[in-house]
Amino acid sequence: MKRAVGFALFAQALICISSIAPVQAQGISPKEFDAVLSENIQWKSFPAFPETVRLAIVVGDPQKPAPFVVRVKVPADAKIMPHSHPEDRIYTVISGVFYIGIGDKYDPAALKAYAPGSVIVLPGNTPHFHWAKSGEYVSQVSAIGPLGLHYIDPANDPRKK
Repeated sequence: MKRAVGFALFAQALICISSIAPVQAQGISPKEFDAVLSENIQWKSFPAFPETVRLAIVVGDPQKPAPFVVRVKVPADAKIMPHSHPEDRIYTVISGVFYIGIGDKYDPAALKAYAPGSVIVLPGNTPHFHWAKSGEYVSQVSAIGPLGLHYIDPANDPRKK
């Protein structure tokens, strides 16, 4: 119980420091042979995303300065408004069609569609946005932490509601 309370306080401090909130402690270690089967992925809400969007930590701990892999599941028609991440990211589309637009204003005309298997490189601090325009999609994000998320317009940040 003490560990859970300590983790909760630690998590609250991280929200203030790096604009993220933990989903789970960590995925499998990037330093040992291991595997995660798709049926064992644990999807959870992520306070920095709209309520219906789910995140799963697959490898590593996104809150540490080390490699991590997360998956993001976005339901049909959900939008993630313009935001940026301090870390460089590599997105791999797992399923559905991944729509991403570059810019600090939400502009549906700026969205580009990427089919399953596509790999997208997003340099750190690049403002961008997403829309699950044609149905649910799952993307996988590989990066070196710590993970951060900053909304361009603070009014779009679900953590502030």
